[in-house]
Amino acid sequence: MPTALVTGAAGGIGRATALRLAQAGWRCVLVDADAAGLQRLQADWPVGSAAPLARTADLTDPARIAALAQDLPPLDALLNNAGLSAGGAEALAGDEDGTAARLLALNLHAPARLVQALAERLRPAARIVNVASGAGLRAIPWRGLYSPSKAGVIAQTRALARARPGWTVTALAPGFVRTELVQGLIDSGRLHPAQAVGKIPLGRMAEPADMAEALCFLASPGARALTGQLLVLDGGSSVCGGSQALPAARHAPRHFGLPTRLAIHDVRAPHWQASLQALATGTGGEAYDAVVDGAALDAAPGALLATVRASARHFRVRHAHSASLTLLLPRPDAATPWEHAGDLAATHMLVATLAAEWGAHGLRINALAPGDAIDPCLPLLDYMAGARAQFLTGQALQAGA
Repeated sequence: MPTALVTGAAGGIGRATALRLAQAGWRCVLVDADAAGLQRLQADWPVGSAAPLARTADLTDPARIAALAQDLPPLDALLNNAGLSAGGAEALAGDEDGTAARLLALNLHAPARLVQALAERLRPAARIVNVASGAGLRAIPWRGLYSPSKAGVIAQTRALARARPGWTVTALAPGFVRTELVQGLIDSGRLHPAQAVGKIPLGRMAEPADMAEALCFLASPGARALTGQLLVLDGGSSVCGGSQALPAARHAPRHFGLPTRLAIHDVRAPHWQASLQALATGTGGEAYDAVVDGAALDAAPGALLATVRASARHFRVRHAHSASLTLLLPRPDAATPWEHAGDLAATHMLVATLAAEWGAHGLRINALAPGDAIDPCLPLLDYMAGARAQFLTGQALQAGA
């Protein structure tokens, strides 16, 4: 039975992730400063799942982090989810009362200290997942040092992946998630959902369960293809510009557990076809529709954008709503003639543009550059294409980057 340690487990994304891991057969070590919240989580623990180990700890205190390693079982995954914001504070504030130092201690320093403290407990092929934020990609003002701290975590993730190549080290950047805190802001009138949703191509906020599905995937051995990378799960908001408000979602999300009814288009290698076909779990009845399209892998020089536009048209005329298109793209090639150098960048921007235009219909589009072998990417493709990733759109990923 695999074991995962989850920080910030008492509420929000951490709570949803711990429950999802338990349902998937993991043994969990639950860490949070909120002892009462941990008790409530344990009271709601899934029947039949392995009993969790609960540890109350203030992760802003290096001594408490060091003490966590005592009496822990070997860990297959460490999920650094605990975090702190500073609503209303300027980035230069917080020195006098210590709030700035506390935020940095939890958001930026605690993930590194946990890895150092638990290094002997982490298995040789362990997965370390750092929960960052879209705020680490674009500055959000008047939240203290929240954006700088999350940008630091993203850089730290990449550096750790280089320093410890045996581990799989990834980061998740959530977008707007309807946690208890966010729901409280809505209920009090301090946050207007329509304004927030107007910036999200998929036309809805994420639920903690969306993030839990992603974190469960990133905690699994199947995340190996993404080591050193950031998975942005924000409904497409980070790739969408413009001042026009986007429409709200016209269709409710499908159930995460639906099988995938997968169609494979223009994948010419027989071995790749057979491997991809194994991802198709929905052969009849209710299922989530998904397409994996490989036409771009055979595009002539300078014809990549036109090829992907044709693939997107083929998908769009066959799917009205609630489906995904995953494009297999070639890797960047330094030998590409300069006059064709804009083709791949234009294609990536087309993916982002279509994500914004299709999102309200629940139609998702992402791209993956798998390299020379498809088999190491199959778990990632299974996640990207299927119902578990319904808040993932507009992303262009590269396996083993």
